[in-house]
Amino acid sequence: MALRIVAVADTHLVHDALTVPAGDLFIHAGDLCRGGSIDELARAAAWIEALPHATKIVVAGNHDWPFVRDPVRARELLGPGVIYLEDAGVTVGGLSFWGSPWQPTYAAWAFNLERGAPLAEKWARIPVPLDVLVTHGPPFGIGDRGTVASRSGCADLLARLRVVRPKLHLFGHIHQDGGFWQQDGIALANVTTADCRRGPTVIDIAADGTVHAVAIPPAWVTGA
Repeated sequence: MALRIVAVADTHLVHDALTVPAGDLFIHAGDLCRGGSIDELARAAAWIEALPHATKIVVAGNHDWPFVRDPVRARELLGPGVIYLEDAGVTVGGLSFWGSPWQPTYAAWAFNLERGAPLAEKWARIPVPLDVLVTHGPPFGIGDRGTVASRSGCADLLARLRVVRPKLHLFGHIHQDGGFWQQDGIALANVTTADCRRGPTVIDIAADGTVHAVAIPPAWVTGA
């Protein structure tokens, strides 16, 4: 049986601007909030709760401070119908999922870690085998182009991807480089909505495990 995934990231409280397609599974890859208050999270959680998808998965992003400052309350706000993954996994429709919110240190936001050993330790927890990986930040060199000359993805995440080899890796964080790629047998998608300038990304995983891009909005690049 195929599984249709509808994925977003970086909605930053302007989620009402989105038209969210139908699907089996809704995934938010982080940055539900803007400034990061608990009231902001409550607004985003109410939006997600109202979506019709049978299963919903959330991974936090660097703007989602409530999951750092008051994790119990933050998880309660998401409600029992939402699966929150923070260095944790779940099985949906016979497929294994793992979610992690970390990214290389970026300003003074949430879920920052230094490059090298601190991040590598988090990525080492990603299990093998795995079908779908959801992180907030991108691996190095894929969907991580903040400007024409700048790449900000994590090299240690890329190294772990090459070991784990999931069918699909979903992420956001970099607003300017949304898109879908197939590399070395792994499908990767930056599902950013870029403050809802881009629509949701829709991807099917077929019964035989193959990954098909259904709806991939164009990248949004400042000044391009």
